[in-house]
Amino acid sequence: MLPIPPRPDAAERAAILDELTEEYPCLSRSTLGRSVLGREIPLLRLGEGGTHLLYVGAHHGAEGMTAAFLLRFLSELLSARRSGRSVEGVDPAFLLSVRTLWIVPALNPDGVELVERGILSAGFLSERILRMNGGSDDLSTWQANARGVDLNHNYDAGFRAYKGVEASLGVLGGGPTRYSGDYPESEPETAALARFVRSVPLSLILSLHTQGREIYFTSEGRALKGQFAVAARFAAMTGYRVSQPSGAAAYGGLTDWAVGRLGIPCFTVECGEGKNPLPPERFAPAYGEIRPLLFRAPLYASPQTGEKRPTGEGTDEHRGL
Repeated sequence: MLPIPPRPDAAERAAILDELTEEYPCLSRSTLGRSVLGREIPLLRLGEGGTHLLYVGAHHGAEGMTAAFLLRFLSELLSARRSGRSVEGVDPAFLLSVRTLWIVPALNPDGVELVERGILSAGFLSERILRMNGGSDDLSTWQANARGVDLNHNYDAGFRAYKGVEASLGVLGGGPTRYSGDYPESEPETAALARFVRSVPLSLILSLHTQGREIYFTSEGRALKGQFAVAARFAAMTGYRVSQPSGAAAYGGLTDWAVGRLGIPCFTVECGEGKNPLPPERFAPAYGEIRPLLFRAPLYASPQTGEKRPTGEGTDEHRGL
């Protein structure tokens, strides 16, 4: 099993994927798209089943540790499949015969590079990024992409309403966090993921973030039938809380869009606890918390059988939140 740095930069992620794809021919690697600065956004595929799942990491620059979680999981899964071992009660060989798993380790490679390598990674946008950051070259908490757009507010879910929230927060344009962009899917990273989600019959999505030890699954206060029960099982696996986002966090995210617009069960998992970016010493305990979820979540994915509709706030899916 490969060693995985707690917060890998683009070069480290590429080297890990090179090793994994060379060692395990069953792992397919393609390109989801490219970032504002032209960095590749790798898309990984594993498995042969007709039921498809998607795991996405690093919407936010300061949450690059989520890419490490997914790479560590992938390395463990492939190693266990080769050796015939079960992990977290799951037989990888059987699982991958009935499920297809898609993984985007880092949707926002430019943002992760800004946090991990600083302004020198910004290329021709360096001066603009410095201006958006108030003239400071301290980018250690940068969340947005290289255009100053927060990718997890750039989906078509409550987008217009969020513009009022932005104004109340004093967010008037691109910056380190919270700016949703000029229109939904305005950013190449978000647009590429949205195109993919529309093109594949996904049965479940996990969107990994840090931090807070919480699981979100609603869209504008509504959920899909049965989604609360699944969220409760995920919470039991991890020790996390099942919560509803509030304030700015309640608009424009991947989960909001997938659940509310497409009827795809999607769960935002806020991994670990602390202050972003989580320090390297938080990697092992945070990964230990979500490891059961990463291996067992595919068991909770049902084949797509047609369009689903979010349920209302008075349903069983929301009691107890």
